[in-house]
Amino acid sequence: MQAIKDGFLAAMPVILFSSIFLLCASLPEVFGASLPGGLTDWLNKIYNYTMGVVGMLVAGTTARCLAGSMNRSKMPAGKAISEVSVMIASICGFLLLAVTQQKDGSFVTANMGTNGILSAFVSAFLTVNVYRFCIIKDITIHMPKEVPGTIAANFRDIFAYSFSVLGCALIDFLARSFVKVPFAEVIAKLFQPLFNGAESYLGMAFIWFLIPLFWFVGVHGPSVVKPAIEAPLFGNTTLNLALQKAGEHPSHALTENFGNFVGELGGTGATFVVPFIFMIAMHSKQLKAVGKASFIPVMFAVNEPLLFAAPMILNPYMFVPFLLAPVANVLIGKAFIQFLGMNGFMYVLPWATPGPIGTFLATGFQPISLLFIVALLAVDVLIYLPFCRAYDKELCDQEAAKLAEETATAGVTDESVPAAEPEMPVSEAQENVAAKPEAKETTDAPVNSASDDPDDPTKVLVLCAGAGTSELLANALKEGAEEYNVNLTARAGAYGSHYDILPNFNVVVLAPQVKTYYEDIKKDTDKYGIKLIKTQGKQYIDLTRSPKEALDFVMGKLNEDDETDA
Repeated sequence: MQAIKDGFLAAMPVILFSSIFLLCASLPEVFGASLPGGLTDWLNKIYNYTMGVVGMLVAGTTARCLAGSMNRSKMPAGKAISEVSVMIASICGFLLLAVTQQKDGSFVTANMGTNGILSAFVSAFLTVNVYRFCIIKDITIHMPKEVPGTIAANFRDIFAYSFSVLGCALIDFLARSFVKVPFAEVIAKLFQPLFNGAESYLGMAFIWFLIPLFWFVGVHGPSVVKPAIEAPLFGNTTLNLALQKAGEHPSHALTENFGNFVGELGGTGATFVVPFIFMIAMHSKQLKAVGKASFIPVMFAVNEPLLFAAPMILNPYMFVPFLLAPVANVLIGKAFIQFLGMNGFMYVLPWATPGPIGTFLATGFQPISLLFIVALLAVDVLIYLPFCRAYDKELCDQEAAKLAEETATAGVTDESVPAAEPEMPVSEAQENVAAKPEAKETTDAPVNSASDDPDDPTKVLVLCAGAGTSELLANALKEGAEEYNVNLTARAGAYGSHYDILPNFNVVVLAPQVKTYYEDIKKDTDKYGIKLIKTQGKQYIDLTRSPKEALDFVMGKLNEDDETDA
């Protein structure tokens, strides 16, 4: 499942890029306009030569990601699977499973896109496991020592490549012999009941019940659930567009952006309305502050500041609405599509597109989609509001009790002994130092163990699930480094797409949503001598809000290692 997620993530630029040209070619028809025939053909060509071969691309990227995972954890010492070789073999196997050659020599390529996703997975899994078996069992061609290593390497994988490609050819031969269709279509037929079940009211409710349930206990729900339904999520998007072009109703509700903009409106838990509820209807200082700090990220589906600062994760007050709102949203959405004629989502837009805007775009600018958006927001407010009020009451009681305690303590201090001058907090002292350059060398200014070489700064990689939450901390680090003249750079990344760039960094910081992968990534960071840091929920959110604290946190961790080495 992780390899599928990472494989799709690697192919996501292709999907988003092609969707832009598809939108340009298709949307004018929504308003009764038409582009010149040559321009439309050119736009469609770009789409067909990118999205139209995404199945083949995913076969390669999934194989590469799975091979990388096996190299890190399941291969004997000194032995490794060639990630480039498995990519090539997996693509060749995919072509055998998905493409039909006609008698005139032409090819039927309909299954090279999203229709061939399952064939891509079969090819990738078969290829990588065949390679692993051959390498462990040393089934290879051994060349004399005199042969250069680069040439010998080309012969090393001949058996593994041959067995994996021939395995795909045999599977396709059996499918065509007994079922009379290419293997790509056999898989789709066998799994059709599963897809139909997933797109039923009960199936969709179950899917968007599980996603927030996992998140509520601290596991990134979309990463666990969505890989199992990647094929229909993207396949149904393509089918909806084909239905629209054929003059029929795009009736498939289970699509990638339907999940992003409806089931996960404002992020997992359908939290789009929650920051506004906090700001407008709550009295607690904590909730009002969280609402003000999180409403902009949540609008763009980055809701970790809300999840961990409110908090909503592991908060019994939020358990019911956090699970109920997504289920209500998808059921309402499916009903709008089935009974009120709203289009199913026909385009793949970036997941960070604000949900109301994304819904309006992906349904083809239908006026009824505006009514649908209003309905979703109203229902989500009704679901969340009573639970937020109950939580707000408890926080207000806590804040009142804390204020009374502080007042009583202050009264005792005033009446008894003179209050000693309070010690200046470290953070305040550091701020004063920052304001007085002449004192920096003798006081605790922002901790700085960064490189002194301006051409080789300390490089920090912040990882989360989708490079959204990690961008918050990366920006805070960059801002802090610039403000305090620290030789440090920071970059955000998504876990799973970091393997190639990992050796380029000195420090890796894991956001709370991916800290469960700590032991897995530690094997790589230890190999490269990279400092690995994991963070907790509330701690991470506090760091994103304070560039100085973020900088001190990272530099402090590096200093711990320096002191240990000393």
